[in-house]
Amino acid sequence: MSKLFRFLTEDDTSAFCHKVSEALSKGWELYGTPTYAFDEANGVMRCGQAVTKEVEADYDPDMKLGQQ
Repeated sequence: MSKLFRFLTEDDTSAFCHKVSEALSKGWELYGTPTYAFDEANGVMRCGQAVTKEVEADYDPDMKLGQQ
């Protein structure tokens, strides 16, 4: 069994909420508080949220975390 970690990011739009909601619907759990920062290179505000999930498989660096 392994505990996986992902950090989800997106522009400050409803797309971020949908990305987090999709992860939650697949069994990922929120980890910590969300972040909010200005992306100067692109001139937009960006959101971030860490999520974790326990899976039966052994961790492998080639795993596609979003597909777990």
